[in-house]
Amino acid sequence: MINRRTFSKAVGLGMGAAAVPTGAVAADRSGRPAAVAPAEVPVLTEVAAPAEVPTPTEVPAPARTFGRLKQVRAGVLDIGYAEAGPAHGPVAVCLHGWPYDIHSYVDVAPLLAEAGYRVIVPYLRGHGTTTFRSPTEVRNAQQSAVALDVVALLDALGIRRAVLAGFDWGSRTADIVAALWPERVRALVSVSGYLVTDVRAQQNPLPPKAEHTWWYQYYFATDRGRRALENPQYRRELARAVWAEASPTWAFDDATFERTAAAFDNPDYAAIVTHNYRWRLGLAVGEPRYDRYEQRLADRPTIGVPTITLDPGLDPFLASTDGLGYRKFFTGAYEHRVLDGVGHNAPQEAPAAFARAVLDADRL
Repeated sequence: MINRRTFSKAVGLGMGAAAVPTGAVAADRSGRPAAVAPAEVPVLTEVAAPAEVPTPTEVPAPARTFGRLKQVRAGVLDIGYAEAGPAHGPVAVCLHGWPYDIHSYVDVAPLLAEAGYRVIVPYLRGHGTTTFRSPTEVRNAQQSAVALDVVALLDALGIRRAVLAGFDWGSRTADIVAALWPERVRALVSVSGYLVTDVRAQQNPLPPKAEHTWWYQYYFATDRGRRALENPQYRRELARAVWAEASPTWAFDDATFERTAAAFDNPDYAAIVTHNYRWRLGLAVGEPRYDRYEQRLADRPTIGVPTITLDPGLDPFLASTDGLGYRKFFTGAYEHRVLDGVGHNAPQEAPAAFARAVLDADRL
């Protein structure tokens, strides 16, 4: 949770308490936009970023839940999403990973809303209230299919361009949209940098210690792992184990975990998760309709939109770096930051630093 002191230091001063930027940080600005009640959004609109970033001296305690969720038909899905902030503000879309859900952003959203942004936090396919519109639709979780869900969501909500921010599956998805549809992206915040999957490279083994960290993706390659995800008790125990391993200093409580674990009761959850990891390893096929996108992604396209990359200092999956390993993939305005003392679930562990990155990325 964020208190007033944390928000003032992390957002008002332009850097998270745990964020160590390796590039220039945008200058602070003062001012405080008035919040407005949500209203109907005109089709395909784009709103300029607020002229000033608020530096509030006092903010209310962040909400513990998002309240009533919304639903919209978008592409092959009926997408469930949370929304915060003024209806006509510039848009920030925040994308969660696995095994997480929209509540990774429950403390980020009010900070961005306070800064004047319309914040959209969707459940990815197979999670929460996001469902397939047709019972015969393939339960496919290859990377381009998930990215196209975001494009369809923007279309359904009449949003021309948005800041995209994500971690884990969300980083990969945001990276792909920025690479293939840059005209839809104002700016990008990507935890762990360039995460576009190279299926061919995935055939090569990692050092054994690194392979051990990714134990669950091999588990999901088996029917035994799939059945574990279909079991309500085991899928919760598995997710909780991953949370503890991936965020060694995050002292989450039972209520915090259960709030997210409810999203795993989606009837397509096991199918989507297992397909995602099997597809990455070349153990499951995708759909021909996505071949043209995957062919473009296999060429490792660069990203030209303004970008801030974040490396959590305690993430066991992708070691914290200076960003040089993936710097060549970002050809536009760019900045890299390290989140000291933060694990894999960066937005929930360091919400103020994450929100600051979104604001700054939109002004690079």
